[in-house]
Amino acid sequence: MEDTRPADSAAPKRARARNRRGEGSRLREDIVAAAVELLDEAGDERAITLRSVARRVGIAAPSIYPHFPDQPAIMLAVVRLEFAELETSLRASVEKAGDDPRQRLYAACHAYLDFARSHPERYRTMFGGLWMPVLGESSVTEGDLTTLGAETMQVIIDVLGDCVAAGQATSTDLYGDAVALWLGLHGLAHQRAVTRAFPWPEDIAERIITALAHLNEGPGPGVSPWRSSLRQ
Repeated sequence: MEDTRPADSAAPKRARARNRRGEGSRLREDIVAAAVELLDEAGDERAITLRSVARRVGIAAPSIYPHFPDQPAIMLAVVRLEFAELETSLRASVEKAGDDPRQRLYAACHAYLDFARSHPERYRTMFGGLWMPVLGESSVTEGDLTTLGAETMQVIIDVLGDCVAAGQATSTDLYGDAVALWLGLHGLAHQRAVTRAFPWPEDIAERIITALAHLNEGPGPGVSPWRSSLRQ
């Protein structure tokens, strides 16, 4: 893919010092970091080309090939990195939520929505952005694509399973309901990103989470049982 953007939009760094023996992994990390920077700046993964990344890192484009055979391989690494950060964010929020399974589920779901809102360009790219290659036309395989986000999904499965075990949710199809819950969160995150003006109900996230997780009646996040009883 040719880089048709103005030359100054992918401003090069200083010429990069050559790695010492055994430091090839550092160049790989620099390449991925440069791609993330370009994505954040341009808001469009089409800005990430072999040429633009090489300029940002301060290397010649052919130096990328020992680490990434093509542009989709770089994008795959970027997306994997972001899914790892999303997983870390979800797990940290779950741990901070305490021991109650319901609150841990809410915490994971809100951390997911917060990540999407804080990193809109990265989030869009993670879920089928323009970089997604046609299978067979790049180094990216079907296995690469089908396993993306598996660890993040496992966090949602685990916290929902804990709710079921505690009698706080009635799911009988844990994986199916976790996928449905993710789709609900993803839909809300997407619509919030593309809809400039809409009167969202303040508790829209809680409604989605409660319904799709099949939660029993109980207090939402940060709501005391006493306050909940006043609404009955």
